[in-house]
Amino acid sequence: MPSWAEHDPVGQAYYLDEYGVAVTAEHGLFELVALEVFVVGLSWLTVLRRRDAMRDAFGGFEVDVVAAYDEHDVSRLLADVRLLRNERKIRAVIANARAAVELRRDGGLPAVVWSVQPETTPTPRTLAEVPTSSEAGDKLAEMLHAEGFTGIGPTTMHALLGAAGVLDLHLVGSAARNRTHLWTRTGRRRARPVLEG
Repeated sequence: MPSWAEHDPVGQAYYLDEYGVAVTAEHGLFELVALEVFVVGLSWLTVLRRRDAMRDAFGGFEVDVVAAYDEHDVSRLLADVRLLRNERKIRAVIANARAAVELRRDGGLPAVVWSVQPETTPTPRTLAEVPTSSEAGDKLAEMLHAEGFTGIGPTTMHALLGAAGVLDLHLVGSAARNRTHLWTRTGRRRARPVLEG
């Protein structure tokens, strides 16, 4: 278990119950994109601890709801003391919701995110071997930028791919390894998940 999760109940619960589970629905992937926007310059735990408040403030991360936010909503979010009140990041989440709506013409956010799933996933045996970047993360960031997404980069998109199960970044031999059943024991891709709308 990584150090950010090991000694914190919020981090432990997220890592044990959610991290690396295949996320195949638009709203779930949009939530991860939004969290990655907010994590830049902060710790993952800082964002996770405010996740419930963010879900409430951003309409459960339903893309159509957030895409309809206007200046009144920006002001409302900036005044919400439960949130990380960063105007640039708030506007990025709203812009990304609008971009996700447009992306539906090409199959939607799930299709784009899962299109970068490689033939092999990393096979780290120690925490030091867990990669912090990947070609898949680079490619996803480039694809989403081209579609109008903002506030993201290759490193955050690599992190998203691990969180969403597109890459398996768990240690070889750990109980959480291959919890998606998408990989062989040697890290070769066995299957792709069924994507939701």
